[in-house]
Amino acid sequence: MEKMKNEVCITILNWNGLFWLKKNLAKVLKFSQNAKIIIIDNNSSDESVSYVKRHFKSIDIIRNNNNYGFSKSYNLALKKIKFNYFLILNNDVEVTKDFIKPLFDFLKKNQKFVVVQPKILDANNRKKFEYSGAAGGFMDYFGIPFCRGRIGDFIEKDKGQYENETSIFWASGACFLIERKYFFKVGGFDEDFWMHQEEIDLCWRIQGLGKKIGYCPKSQIYHYGGGSLKKGNSKKNFYNHRNNLLMLFKNLPLFDLIIILLNKPIIDFLIAINYIRKLQFFNFLSVLLAYISFIILIPKYLKKRKPINKKLDGRYNINIIFLFLIKRKKRFFKLFD
Repeated sequence: MEKMKNEVCITILNWNGLFWLKKNLAKVLKFSQNAKIIIIDNNSSDESVSYVKRHFKSIDIIRNNNNYGFSKSYNLALKKIKFNYFLILNNDVEVTKDFIKPLFDFLKKNQKFVVVQPKILDANNRKKFEYSGAAGGFMDYFGIPFCRGRIGDFIEKDKGQYENETSIFWASGACFLIERKYFFKVGGFDEDFWMHQEEIDLCWRIQGLGKKIGYCPKSQIYHYGGGSLKKGNSKKNFYNHRNNLLMLFKNLPLFDLIIILLNKPIIDFLIAINYIRKLQFFNFLSVLLAYISFIILIPKYLKKRKPINKKLDGRYNINIIFLFLIKRKKRFFKLFD
């Protein structure tokens, strides 16, 4: 326990998140075995900073002079933090007793693993998994992320079906533990992403080093989701589509990239048409803007391109949309029947 205390630092990014700090921070402090906790504040205009100073004197605050988004804010702050492990934690997460120790023990006993996430359940419906991470993240051939416990918009109830520790493709940015050395070895989060899918890109690059990403169900948290941007927000939609394209362009071998870039616009066009059908016109526009932004950034990303040719855990040679919509396979364990 003492060793973990000296090695793990909990880092919580905050931007105008006073509501979530009031709701969740006391439990983080209570259930963190006296681990160091640092709030990274992105120039909040609410009373977030003064609230933490008044009520949580043992918690340190790193204050940014601007809102740098998720990626750059963490990169800047983590350079100042000298612990061997970072626990990346959203402010809209409710933690449970001793949630860090199983994650720490997992990495210590599995030397090939340098990132691990807990089981993530829905704080609003505690019998169900949560959309952003569930029981570990995976990716299909076309770069579409999905989870054990969540495919598309279908979210499973937690009935103990994912209680095994396992290798995954990506760990959720809502909560994961990472070894400091490897975070910086791959250059940290991609700052051009700003927010969304930066954790998937990070995990992809870490796997490129021959290391693994893990899921540990002995640790459990509850995620409210939408702490910064609500699900369905057009800005969130823009970053998800744009950053997915950037991530694929940067990491895929050339042959796979060509195949995917010939097919992905068709998939995204069908998604955009569905937004019109639902009268979500801003989401429709966000897909178009994502492609425009991607094209503008191609010259920059040609320099960032470092294709990863290894076979990676958790990236499957399947089309998850086809399996979900046409074959009606909504549960992870049914995908490979």
